[in-house]
Amino acid sequence: MNTKEIMDIALQLAGLDEIPPDSGIIVQGENIKKVAIGVDMELSEMLLAKELGVDLVITHHPTGGSPRIDLHKVMDNQIDRMVEAGVPINKAQKALSEKKAEIERGFHVTNYDRAVSAAKLLDIPFIGIHSPTDLLVERKVQGLLDEKLGDNPKATLQDVIDTLESLLEYRKTLAKPKITVGGKSDYAGRVLVTMAGGTGGGKNVAKAYFEAGVGTLVVMHMPEDVIKAVKEQNIGNVIIAGHMASDSVGINEFIKALEKKGLEITRMSGVIEPE
Repeated sequence: MNTKEIMDIALQLAGLDEIPPDSGIIVQGENIKKVAIGVDMELSEMLLAKELGVDLVITHHPTGGSPRIDLHKVMDNQIDRMVEAGVPINKAQKALSEKKAEIERGFHVTNYDRAVSAAKLLDIPFIGIHSPTDLLVERKVQGLLDEKLGDNPKATLQDVIDTLESLLEYRKTLAKPKITVGGKSDYAGRVLVTMAGGTGGGKNVAKAYFEAGVGTLVVMHMPEDVIKAVKEQNIGNVIIAGHMASDSVGINEFIKALEKKGLEITRMSGVIEPE
């Protein structure tokens, strides 16, 4: 297989028609049989991958090139997610704008060439797949929660935690799913999983969801200032499912598809191994 064929598999699984700005084929490659994939793949991981004799390195997080600089562009996808939840489109756009600008400024000053130049110097193909696998975990976890709790209007936050931990990645992780805003016996209300769209949208996005009728947000991670603001708003709950575990759910779905194509996969750098 080549890098384009592998990227096409990710896009097809995620239901995307084109490569999103936070992903891409950074260094092309052909005749790929062995792949190393991790949540964060930079120089040290590439050196290890080279030592292991792999033909391709796949990073989940955009560690270099335009996928890193352009991460903020995929945040507009959060507008669609908010509209699905009942937030008016104009309100969704304004709620997201502050955080999107902050992310753009933050990545603009980063060294976007470290991982790219390392891959080129090591002569190892390199691709980044961020949004596709984030979409995979968001859909899988939302589908599971809808299936298990959708008919129970009095489902609690502990019920949400228990459902999450029915997935292997959440059982095996050292950083277990955690109720961050709310209590175990609190009613969950409408549960919405938001794990795609580049990164968290910030306090204004959380408030927009709750005002639209969402009772509990399930996220990969949430910074302290947003947690503080949500507590002060006192209108919704937050469960942090866990970063590495959530990323692993999506990545493992992608890996299954690659293995069906006969590729040998080495998981590393945060990807939780299946049983």
